[in-house]
Amino acid sequence: MIIIKSEKEIECIKESSKILAETFEYVKSQIKAGIKTKDLDRKIETFIIKKGAKPAFKGYNGYPASACISINEVVIHGIPDERRIEEGDIVGVDIGVKHKGCFSDAAYTFGIGEISKEKEKLIDTTLLALYRAIDKAQIGGRVGDISHIVQQTAESEGYNVVREFVGHGVGKKLHEDPPIPNFGREGFGPRLKSGMILALEPMINEGTYNVDILDDGWTVVTRDRKSSAHFEHTILITEGNSEILTNSSLYEDFDSKLKLI
Repeated sequence: MIIIKSEKEIECIKESSKILAETFEYVKSQIKAGIKTKDLDRKIETFIIKKGAKPAFKGYNGYPASACISINEVVIHGIPDERRIEEGDIVGVDIGVKHKGCFSDAAYTFGIGEISKEKEKLIDTTLLALYRAIDKAQIGGRVGDISHIVQQTAESEGYNVVREFVGHGVGKKLHEDPPIPNFGREGFGPRLKSGMILALEPMINEGTYNVDILDDGWTVVTRDRKSSAHFEHTILITEGNSEILTNSSLYEDFDSKLKLI
């Protein structure tokens, strides 16, 4: 069932989203070559708790950490451990926040130091897909409009979208209806209405769209072990353009690039 949020619920989710955006600002200041992913995860958890909130992922269906930290060929759900982030890596950081019973969800792919032009293009294309998806998230549209534009953006550059994992509704729970695939047909799927809050999250692979889940039951990797990028915003469907609830200064770096792509 798709939940249309009340004004009170929207304000609560906005508070959660603000904390999440601030968390990503903090991650930007901490993520660097040499840091262990488990140490970065600990910093993220501490920051969220100091803000009076809780990491939404920790313990969710048994997930053991506060953030998903996914390096290079890891698509999503990378479990923080002893691995050190290295120069030239691309690192997807996915975080959820629970605040006063309200949930927000976002992800950002960081390039560490000097990255290859191939990885840079993959990141830029995935971010472009996210913002094109947000543009399609309009009252009266359909979920398929969002799905189609993500697929079209990826495939026009020779990439593929992950099919086994999707975006979703968010707010009263971490994962709600409707599921939002990153592939599909325009004009199909549930109608978009004012008051819906969605987590849009393109996951785009450099190579095949096929993925494998490792033996830990969580870590999703590309089958061909080529790189993958992941961006996610929590957005509110409202009159006019949709409102991005998890926006931060991280995205300012891409403004000029997006105008050129």
